[in-house]
Amino acid sequence: MNTADRTGTTRTWCPSGKADAPESVVLGVRSGQDGEVVYLADPVPARDVLPVVPEDVEPTRVLRFASHCVSNCLHRRGNDCTLVERVAATPADGNRNVPRCHLRPHCKWWVQTGVDGCRRCPALATTVVEGDDLGALVADPATTREQLEAWMAAEADTPAREPIG
Repeated sequence: MNTADRTGTTRTWCPSGKADAPESVVLGVRSGQDGEVVYLADPVPARDVLPVVPEDVEPTRVLRFASHCVSNCLHRRGNDCTLVERVAATPADGNRNVPRCHLRPHCKWWVQTGVDGCRRCPALATTVVEGDDLGALVADPATTREQLEAWMAAEADTPAREPIG
């Protein structure tokens, strides 16, 4: 994976990148009932994979892409990624192994949060599905950490709903 730009400067990569960026690679495949990402051993250029994704399937529903971390990203504040800050505010499975990932040495999330971002990364979806209120909050650049914490506290206090039917 070439991580240098035209000036020779090393670039960081976003593990929740755009599929259509020229340098974009497939980071992993979402699979299983829980939809977690299974990471590829080696990067595959997105341009080689996108043509085989069926037209009626949004590529980010089944694949995770990585692309360069860019200064005009909605999730950027100075040199920091606010998306990974919101991700790090969500509960993590402390027993989860840190996945093997070819992106890590150049990953913005790793640089910014270390192992905390890596533990949560497999559970993240680039496309938020209907009904995933926490995912929608995390994805929204306007959401503050305080709003996330308030939402999670309210959910913890909400009794489990009985199944309908």
